[in-house]
Amino acid sequence: MKQYLDLVSTILETGTWQENRTGIRTISMPGAMMRFDLQAGFPAVTTKKLAFKSAIGELIGFLRASRSAADFRDLGCKVWDANANENAQWLANPYREGPDDLGDVYGVQWRKWPAYKVLQADARAQLDDAVARGYRIVTQFEEDGVQKVLLYKAIDQLRQCLDTIMNNPSDRRILFHGWNPALLDQIALPACHLLYQFIPNAAKREISLCLYIRSNDVGLGTPFNLTEGAALLALVGRLTGYTPRWFTYFIGDAHIYENQVDMLKRQLEREPYPSPTLVISDRVPAYAETGVYAPEWLELVEPTDFSLHNYRHHEPLTAPMAV
Repeated sequence: MKQYLDLVSTILETGTWQENRTGIRTISMPGAMMRFDLQAGFPAVTTKKLAFKSAIGELIGFLRASRSAADFRDLGCKVWDANANENAQWLANPYREGPDDLGDVYGVQWRKWPAYKVLQADARAQLDDAVARGYRIVTQFEEDGVQKVLLYKAIDQLRQCLDTIMNNPSDRRILFHGWNPALLDQIALPACHLLYQFIPNAAKREISLCLYIRSNDVGLGTPFNLTEGAALLALVGRLTGYTPRWFTYFIGDAHIYENQVDMLKRQLEREPYPSPTLVISDRVPAYAETGVYAPEWLELVEPTDFSLHNYRHHEPLTAPMAV
C-alpha cells in the first residue's frame, strides 16, 4: 500500500486548505490515481487495521440495493447511520421516509436504475421495441396536442455488465454508475464512487476494473472504497470465469479532513506490511470450474463469504467521519 501512503504525503505537501459543506476544513488536491496489480495481492491498508468486515458489509448492501441504514447495520456496517439520522439537511428533506432511510443511494441505482421513455402513441415500432426490452406502459397523456405514452422499467446495470462480459467481452461499454441527476435531491448522500468500468481480456482470461470517484475522503473513505472495488472485481471475475488483474482508482477531489491529519501522519511513520490475499468462499460458484453461469449470486453472497488471508497490520487508528 505504498501508493496510498504516497498519495497521503502528496496531498499534505501540495494540497490547499478549503471549506466544504461539512464545516470541517479539508486539505484538497484535484486529480489523483492509483493502479494495483491484484495478482500481487489485495489492496488492503496495512499501516492501520482495515475495517474489512464493515467494508464488505457495505458492498453487499449495495449489491442488494439497500436504502436503509438498518440493512447495512445488519450486514456489519454502521457507516451509514450518521448520514441517515444525523445529517441536518437530510433530516429536513421531504423525501426522507423516516428513521434509517437513505433514499435511493448507490445500490438502488446499480441494480434498479429507474428508466423512463416517452414515445408517441402511434410510434408502433418504437413501442414494440421498448416493450420487448422490458418496459411497461404506465400511462398515456397528451402533450402539445400529441398523444404520448409513458413507459418504465428498472434497469439492473450490474447484471447487464455480467451478461455482457459473458456474451461480448470485447465491448468497451461494460460499465455502471450511480449518478442519477433526477434523484440527487432525494438521497442522503449523492454517489462519491460513481462510475465503474469492467475491462475483460478474453485472450488472457483476465478482467480489470477502472473506478472513478468524484470526491474522496482519503483518510477514511479511500481504504474502504479500495476494499469494495477490489472485492467486487474478484466476485465478478469468479462469476464470469476471469482472473482479476488491474484495479485502477481515479479520484476527482482527493482530500484529507483536518481532524484526520494526525491519524494519517502516524500512518506515514509506519512501514507497510506485504499485501494480503482475498479469498472467496467455495460455496460461491466459480464459472471457470463449473461452467455454470450463476449471476444470481450477486444477491446471494454473505459477508462471511469474503476473508483476508495473511493480513498483517499495525495497531488500529481512529478518526471521526465528517457528515
